[in-house]
Amino acid sequence: MRTPDVAPITVQQKPRDDEIDVYGLSHTGLVRSGNEDHFLLASIHKRVQVLQTNLAEIERLPLEDERLAFFAMVADGVGGADAGEQASAITLEVATHYMARSTDCYYRDDGTGEQFINVLQDAAMKSHEAVQRMARENGDGRTMATTLTLWMGVWPWFYLLQVGDSRYYLFRDDRLTQVTRDQTIAQDLLDQGVFTRAMAERSQFSNVLSSSIGGDSAVPVVTRIRNDWMSVHLLCTDGLTKHVSDEQIAHRLRHMTSARSCCEQLLQDALDGGGTDNVTVVVGRSVPRR
Repeated sequence: MRTPDVAPITVQQKPRDDEIDVYGLSHTGLVRSGNEDHFLLASIHKRVQVLQTNLAEIERLPLEDERLAFFAMVADGVGGADAGEQASAITLEVATHYMARSTDCYYRDDGTGEQFINVLQDAAMKSHEAVQRMARENGDGRTMATTLTLWMGVWPWFYLLQVGDSRYYLFRDDRLTQVTRDQTIAQDLLDQGVFTRAMAERSQFSNVLSSSIGGDSAVPVVTRIRNDWMSVHLLCTDGLTKHVSDEQIAHRLRHMTSARSCCEQLLQDALDGGGTDNVTVVVGRSVPRR
């Protein structure tokens, strides 16, 4: 997978919490009665809490929360309303618990990112095991699986975990780049030269996952990319990309006034295009407020 070109960092310091403009939403669409998509936005902080002291100048102590990481996840469940909804929900729950318990990696990282890559891969596999265990316990023989696209920002880097065909797009230097690779049979055949792009898009295999959380095979792919203040980040399920072109996505990100309004506009674009699937969108960026 090609790593996007890295733009120069214009502001070196880590964005403060109030400088992060991020929003997510999820909608059933216009056809389906239930929503198998889930998303989650969260941050991990460290904090010093003084329980007792006789210091007179306590305000001089470093008592403010420090954000260690920010992460966003989207998951698109497979297997019918109940099974798909359960699969995507338990995946986000397990991944969040695992990442929260792995905070030591924020202090042990040697600059290569290996600690974070290992945590993300482990979080995916723990989720994979949890969904498979739930399917066995249900015992009704139904498929229970989900995609998982996870973005984690640890300034000045961000990490992407990909399983399935939900997507992450990077908008930078007025260019939209799909960074994640769809893990579908159609994409596999395209990569092998069996399909052309047009054939892959029309194929019945375009929505058949070759890798998924809870499925027969889970192959988590982790990518590390340098972050900067000029980047806009988009995570979405295929309910968006089925109906909204890359050109329209780029237009919305180029002219966005806030993450919330951009998400709402993209959702409306998907609904106007047919809304045949659940739609989940997360948009985030850093906005200097000095």
